[in-house]
Amino acid sequence: MDEQDWAQGRREAAAEHARRLAARKDAEAERAQAMIDAFLATAERDAVPPEPLVVRGRKGGQAKSGLMGWYLKTDRSVAVATDGHFYVMTADLGLVERMRGYRPKPVQPPLIVGEGGGDGETIDMDAALARHLRH
Repeated sequence: MDEQDWAQGRREAAAEHARRLAARKDAEAERAQAMIDAFLATAERDAVPPEPLVVRGRKGGQAKSGLMGWYLKTDRSVAVATDGHFYVMTADLGLVERMRGYRPKPVQPPLIVGEGGGDGETIDMDAALARHLRH
């Protein structure tokens, strides 16, 4: 096996690894979205009322998002909105965003909220949603 063959084999292996990782992430997001959908199906009856969601600036300040929902971590960095999407509620906010508001884009929901976030707070999606159910 020459160097070109070896390098080509490594590229193919890396591409396959990336494909499998993306497929696993997509499957996990589907499972997490199913949990969110089930929560929302009964939220009006079983959950505490949603609240206005606010985006916090990474360097300070905050902005209205125009979204209603439930924060999933105690630091209010992620949330599920009544529109059924998962949002990261921190962003780089300038003066315009702080004054006019900022609507974050939805992202794929994780099965484990906070995983890889660096703050050490992680919680399973189902447990994070269950915090908002009336007992």
